[in-house]
Amino acid sequence: MESHKILATAVQEAGVKRTAADLGLSASLVYKWCAPALAEDDSGTRNPLDRVKALWDCTKNRAMIDWICRQAGGTFVEDFTPDADHMPENYIARTQEMIQGFSSLLDSMSAAMLNDGVVYPFEAEEIRDQWQELKQQAEGFVVACEKGLFR
Repeated sequence: MESHKILATAVQEAGVKRTAADLGLSASLVYKWCAPALAEDDSGTRNPLDRVKALWDCTKNRAMIDWICRQAGGTFVEDFTPDADHMPENYIARTQEMIQGFSSLLDSMSAAMLNDGVVYPFEAEEIRDQWQELKQQAEGFVVACEKGLFR
């Protein structure tokens, strides 16, 4: 779906006047965000979603996307695009890889607690990173199954 349509739906639900007031903007600017751009290279007002995408295109900074997802109460899991040339064909090997990832995550969690009963921010960050990786492995596994890569 196009960004301006997503914004139009969101703004309609919240109300243009309320959205503008909450953001300290004019209602006309909010309306402009909800309209399609005249052209791809239009120098007019780009909506916030297009700006975030442009920022992503420019930086490819994953932490920025992770932060946005956490602000929305969720987490980012990258879509996995399996490549048959780089994918283990052995279903069991792929399953073992996920189990090892989960075991490593549990080891980190246990070590954090056994140390002194406190999970410090740096330990929580390590646990989060391992969890993110495990979710991506699992997603890749499911997609590979759906695409019939395990024969």
